[in-house]
Amino acid sequence: MEMKALIAECTAYDFKMMLEEKKPKSWLKSVSAFANGLGGSLFFGIDNDGSVKGLDDVQHACETISSKVRDYMDPLPEMEMIPHDIGRRHILQLKVYAGHYTPYYYVGNGQRIAYVRIGDESLPATAEQMVRLVLKGSNKTFDSLHTDFKAENYSFTILANTFKDRTKQDWDKKYLLSFGLITSDGKLTNAGALFADDCPLWQSRLYCTRWDGKEKGDAINDAEFTGNVLLLFREAMNFVKSNTKRGWEKLPNGRKNKPEYAERAVLEAMVNHFIHRDYTVMGSEVHLDIYDDRLAITSPGGMYNGLLIQDLDIKDVSSERRNPVLANVMAQLDYMEKRGSGLTRICNETKALKGYKEELKPAFKSSPTQFQTIIYATANTPDVGDMSETKLTERQQRILNLIKESPTITGKQMSETLSVSQRTIERDLSALQKNGALKREGKDNHGKWIITIYMNH
Repeated sequence: MEMKALIAECTAYDFKMMLEEKKPKSWLKSVSAFANGLGGSLFFGIDNDGSVKGLDDVQHACETISSKVRDYMDPLPEMEMIPHDIGRRHILQLKVYAGHYTPYYYVGNGQRIAYVRIGDESLPATAEQMVRLVLKGSNKTFDSLHTDFKAENYSFTILANTFKDRTKQDWDKKYLLSFGLITSDGKLTNAGALFADDCPLWQSRLYCTRWDGKEKGDAINDAEFTGNVLLLFREAMNFVKSNTKRGWEKLPNGRKNKPEYAERAVLEAMVNHFIHRDYTVMGSEVHLDIYDDRLAITSPGGMYNGLLIQDLDIKDVSSERRNPVLANVMAQLDYMEKRGSGLTRICNETKALKGYKEELKPAFKSSPTQFQTIIYATANTPDVGDMSETKLTERQQRILNLIKESPTITGKQMSETLSVSQRTIERDLSALQKNGALKREGKDNHGKWIITIYMNH
């Protein structure tokens, strides 16, 4: 057995120099955490730095562990005790398997605590983590849970229209039951609540920001949306289109679009985050951040199986779904493929763009609490005269109209005319100048605005 290999696996292994019989909580909390997660092993007779100290009596340690687990664990986890000899020293491996009946509690001294593994520590589960453990132990998912909302009080116009538009088939109300959106007694499931026109789940939110530069600093544009998951998805895609540049390639008979981002890659990423996010996290939401060189999508909840995406080959990532009902509906709407190839497609679609380089390969990062997708902008650098089709917000279009009528108009006058703050006007003016649509000529007090490119709204 290579101790160096064990030291690197701090999430799956725990070292104990000795078996503390009088303080069983010191090591039983790791038993609880391993059983509540992906499993793991405790090695008794090894110091925290990986030095092998050995145990005097392995047989006694086995008997003590069995006794303490029976007395202090509920339910009893599945485990195995394996003795090892390293040199002339004896150690004991307590291998704990991932449990099917979570949560697994440590019970003692008037306490009943479920632990989870975070890095190399076993910590008490938070309220949100407890919800996930209970759902896992009952073989249920958040989106399949029944609510107290009566289906008769909610409409599904957005879902019906989207279904008809994307599948070219007529919507039938019976799909609500067959898709798992309502129950047989006429109540919404959580999935049904997310697809209802007036979604009653307030944690279904989206925050969008276009930052000025490559880091978070001043925001050029921002928006916040709450409600129906299809509406959020649509608003996310619109925000990307309205806040990214598009170049054009001249052809003999016209022009060819050269976008910064592959639309299908962004679509796959947004679907992935809305479907696989953890809706049990009440105080969080999906974030869409657009920078000069990339866009980043972040959602609450790490990998459903507890692994870290950056440690895996995305081609081998299994299609385990935190919200299978949501995933099935999105597949029915042809927004995602059932075989779980979304991450690979994000990479392939981005790779197909003109201007792609290997360093622009999309990146995926996860932690126990969040998942992030980063898609880098391709290196399109068209001449200013060839740039168009950068989508404008309605307010930016109105600003250009005001400037067209009065090139010397001030930011304060625009603010008063459009009934928004002067700071908001300054952000839009900065965005328009950055996009090449607008430039300033002359000094502040005596200068004027010049519209250099007319863009489509």
